[in-house]
Amino acid sequence: MTRPRRIAVLGGGIAGLSAAYTLAKARQTGAPIEEFLLEASDRLGGHLRTERVDGYVVEAGPDSFLAEKPEAAALCRELGLGDQLIGSNDAERRTYILHHGRLVPLPDGLMFLVPTRLWPTFWTPLLSFRSKAAIVRDVFKPRPKSRGLEQASRGSNVAAGFSPAQSESDVAPNTSPALSGSNVPRGLDTERAGLKPAATFGDTFGDTLDSDDVVMDDESVADFVRRHFGDSMLENIADPLLAGVYGGDAAGLSIRAVLPRFWEMEQKHGSLVRAVLAARRQRRVAPGPASSGSGAGRSRPTTFGQPLPLFMTLRDGLGQLVEALASRLDPSRIHLGQRVVSLGRGGRAELRAVQGQPFPPGEGYVIGCDGGASFAADVVILALPTYTDGRLLAPVDERLAQLLGGIPYTAALTVALGYDAAALASLPPGFGFLVPYKEQRRMLACTFVHNKFPGRVAPGKGLLRCFLGGARDSSILDLDDIFIMNVIRSELHSVINLRAQPEFHRVYRWPSSMPQYSVGHTQRVKLIQSRVAGIPGVFLAGNAYSGIGISDCVRTGRTAAERALAVR
Repeated sequence: MTRPRRIAVLGGGIAGLSAAYTLAKARQTGAPIEEFLLEASDRLGGHLRTERVDGYVVEAGPDSFLAEKPEAAALCRELGLGDQLIGSNDAERRTYILHHGRLVPLPDGLMFLVPTRLWPTFWTPLLSFRSKAAIVRDVFKPRPKSRGLEQASRGSNVAAGFSPAQSESDVAPNTSPALSGSNVPRGLDTERAGLKPAATFGDTFGDTLDSDDVVMDDESVADFVRRHFGDSMLENIADPLLAGVYGGDAAGLSIRAVLPRFWEMEQKHGSLVRAVLAARRQRRVAPGPASSGSGAGRSRPTTFGQPLPLFMTLRDGLGQLVEALASRLDPSRIHLGQRVVSLGRGGRAELRAVQGQPFPPGEGYVIGCDGGASFAADVVILALPTYTDGRLLAPVDERLAQLLGGIPYTAALTVALGYDAAALASLPPGFGFLVPYKEQRRMLACTFVHNKFPGRVAPGKGLLRCFLGGARDSSILDLDDIFIMNVIRSELHSVINLRAQPEFHRVYRWPSSMPQYSVGHTQRVKLIQSRVAGIPGVFLAGNAYSGIGISDCVRTGRTAAERALAVR
């Protein structure tokens, strides 16, 4: 009888759990495999972690996912959680920017960073006269010549395969920095402007592309925005939005990887304003299964004929998704507290010696863990940060290790604060606010959680989540909780006149958690793709390649599992 193939999943975050769940389903329906999962920490879920504190639903990391990226919601329904899906309170969605010390609403009609309504754009104090004049000039930019259109057509394929569709993220995060698999609830119409998610890492990762398919041109988001709309659009709107999504700096992020649809629009139309208006006209109402929330009747159903909400989550928090996935796995196949420190090709004697696991002639992989435990596998799915992937794969392919290790990460820190609703009477309506770098605060953003989703707090209560860290302030993670709380309370007092002591608070540190899609990221991912294709039985998944949201992690995890199942 043929021995079942052993498939190892390294990493128990949402990408790894999605992979392990897909493998478990295949085994239960007769696939000749034996899957197992190794996780370094003592819990599953990675950055998805929910605490329930005296009626508050507190998310330590991401709190939602984009409704128009379907993978996360589809997985929830597959796991029997469809009736737990709720949508964001989009009727109350409004986002503010801290500008010269006061909160100013983003102008109506802003599609991420492209204005589509005349009067709100020209009345907002967030944009200087120069930026407003630049917007007018953008409207009249000519279409590129035929070579540009041909290039855009090729570039569209690249964006579809290798770039994230941003509007995300899981923030922005929620007004939060995007942690692994996170999404950002900023309150902007982005996907609805026709900015669909870049297609799947899974669709193309592992499929070799011709070099002509990759347009080598790339530039920073900062340069791109400045060319179209001037400095104030960059400093007051684009940069704080992207600091929330990536915890990064627009000067270092790639337009091709972070905002591929805008790059394509420029190549095809010249004018971003005209392109977004055309996309809006073509927008179709998206059908979807019912998912209504109770609360104050604020959640919006996603039945046929009605628009999807911008964000979705689970009624009792995203921890429900982790719990549901874990419940579908065989506990004996989950190994917590096993930090993988080595991955190597094994010969017959080595493989047979690993925990007495029988291996026929041939080669597989030996996985070594901190503390001395070792495991043998025919196929390995790495659902880990790329800096860890690079270290593990260095003995197998040094160049691949360098490419993986070259993807930078930033850190995030989230602080949750619960209040009596009366203490929050000074809050403006809406989802929260963003803080540009020029305001010289340590806070990047603040979400009014009780406004964003129903059922997050007990009646008469309110919940805020504040975000710090990122590319410019990673050292704040080294400070103690008392100092951090003093910073938060001082800045909340200054910005929203909040003086009350919170009823409770939680501080969550996420070091090296947010991959940065730097200039040249699409080409880097193409090179990673070509190197991985040359290593038999190794697959990658996670948020560092083609999208940072929860749906992106689900998609890459499940695709890696499907490819692993196809190995013979």
